[in-house]
Amino acid sequence: MSEDPLDAFDYVLPSDRIAQHPPPERDGGRLLVLERSGGCCRHSRVRELPRWLREGDLLVVNATRVLSARLRGHKASGGVAEALLLGADASHPSSPSNSLSHPTSYRALLRASGRRREGEKFRFGSPEAGIDAEIAELGAEGVVRLVFQPGALPYSVGETPLPPYIRRDAPVANDAERYQTTFARVPGSVAAPTAGLHLSSRLLADLARAGVEQAELVLHVGPGTFRPVTPAAWAQGRLHAEPFDLSEETAEQIARARRRGGRIVAVGTTTARVLETCADRDGVVRPGRGQTELFLRPGSQFRAVDHLLTNFHLPRSSLLLLVAAFAGREPILAAYAEAIREGYRFYSYGDAMLIR
Repeated sequence: MSEDPLDAFDYVLPSDRIAQHPPPERDGGRLLVLERSGGCCRHSRVRELPRWLREGDLLVVNATRVLSARLRGHKASGGVAEALLLGADASHPSSPSNSLSHPTSYRALLRASGRRREGEKFRFGSPEAGIDAEIAELGAEGVVRLVFQPGALPYSVGETPLPPYIRRDAPVANDAERYQTTFARVPGSVAAPTAGLHLSSRLLADLARAGVEQAELVLHVGPGTFRPVTPAAWAQGRLHAEPFDLSEETAEQIARARRRGGRIVAVGTTTARVLETCADRDGVVRPGRGQTELFLRPGSQFRAVDHLLTNFHLPRSSLLLLVAAFAGREPILAAYAEAIREGYRFYSYGDAMLIR
């Protein structure tokens, strides 16, 4: 009987190590520094990042912006309901009667009591000032198509879509700011590129003064980031597709950094995924736009990324597989064990790791 390959990427994390809130200051987290060459761990602070980089390096960030995609409400028949909007459904355009030209049809993950059925009605937001929706179609993997009343703006009644391991009975005021990077620019994600959450304006200014330049790309994080790696994905070597955009300007910044001997520092696994998608066999990063299904796992070659700033990821996740591909499975698991012993905070609001 074949062994599940994900068993090799499991670890036990005490529940009290899952960060429920960000640190008081954006750049106030701890930083574990892991050397790819020797697997040696050193303990630092995020605000000391300039110490670990050098003049001429290029920091590449993901400029996606998280949408207010979590809608709370009730079924028309009673009972609590919650939807995670996955974006407008382009195959079902806005109703001609919608003079504001806003989409009325959205793909969504829906949580409510009972079985889902077409025609089921909901109200999201407050009972008095909410918006109405109806299931128009049941899709695969729990996705439904919700149709809203013409002219409705679903994101206007939404809130920050925190991951399920961050427990909230109600929104916390600073989540809207702290679950968003300081450089978030292009709306489209349902989850934050969490390594970027550590980078305050102050820290970015310190890096610039140290001669570390900054470039940006965009990858819109989809719900696949929360889903387990399936046997089919492992067998096919393809992961959930996510839209990305790497501009000519960013490709040229990367080329200039290479020419001057600088290292390419990917801020987060999402950034690393785009850079490696756009890198050719010789490591030259080309501009590109589209969907990436790249699955970076042990055995994958990295041609564009030299350093990786990342958070501590869930067991058996595609994100853990990516960092294990970059640094090696045993060094990563040893570093995670060290972080647990030393009281590091894990996951989206947790501490960071710099893999050099």
